[in-house]
Amino acid sequence: MRVLNVQTQPSVVLHRMVAAGQLRILSLVLRIRTKAWNRMSLPANQLKELSQESLPANQLKERSQESGILGFDPDIFFETGVGGQFYTTTMGTLMKHPGSKFSEILSRSAKFYKDAHGRFFIDRPGTYFGPILDYLCTGQVPTENIPEVYHEAKFYQIHLLVKVLEDMPQIFGEQVARMQFLLGVPNYRENLEVLLHLARAEAVAMRSSKVVVCVVHTEEEEAKCVEPLHILEAKKTPVVKFGPWKAGPGTEDFVYCLEKDIRAKGYMVSPQRYHLSKDPYTCFWIFIFTWW
Repeated sequence: MRVLNVQTQPSVVLHRMVAAGQLRILSLVLRIRTKAWNRMSLPANQLKELSQESLPANQLKERSQESGILGFDPDIFFETGVGGQFYTTTMGTLMKHPGSKFSEILSRSAKFYKDAHGRFFIDRPGTYFGPILDYLCTGQVPTENIPEVYHEAKFYQIHLLVKVLEDMPQIFGEQVARMQFLLGVPNYRENLEVLLHLARAEAVAMRSSKVVVCVVHTEEEEAKCVEPLHILEAKKTPVVKFGPWKAGPGTEDFVYCLEKDIRAKGYMVSPQRYHLSKDPYTCFWIFIFTWW
């Protein structure tokens, strides 16, 4: 049997390779055009979803948060008024901390946050907004007016700044030490309101008013004060009683806390020891309120 050795010319082989490559390219072009045609026929909302499928998860989250912001541009400057004071900053500065209240203030639906000149208006103390803005711009933690700035940081929901301020001595001492002690005093807030109500009731046509306060630290002290309380009741002298509490500071420290909370509400008050005739006990105080 005779075997024929057929050798294909090089030019023919090259021609066939080029033709095969052109077919593959043509097939690819047709597939791309088909996908493009299908996308053109999709509704707008499906097109938007399709375009976002290729975005990373973190970019999708940022885009969803910024979509509600009015003309979001991190480099745009605008003026905002806070408590009658005006500040100029960038949108990117205010939006530096995700989850803050500035997202709500700058949202498209926040028309009530604008004044007559179209400036964003925030009805908060303007004095303490400056340190807040400095922190957003530079990361510098405020060193003055810490309690006031702390309350503003909580309002604006700048959680990182709130946490930093809570570690400072002024806030740590108030929140962790003093407030935790007062939480252990039964009905402290309710009795405080009763005391203020009595002080105001006694202030009619008077420059000052006085309220008797009974402070007992232990159950033993409470038992000893029963008879004096009956004497005051017979004299129709109103008395506000605090305690007892199980642990923590003593009576004088409690009186200091009570005076501090009353002054924080704007009252001028001065506590003094109150002695009944032949009274051997030290559980009674008189709080003197000065009105004018």
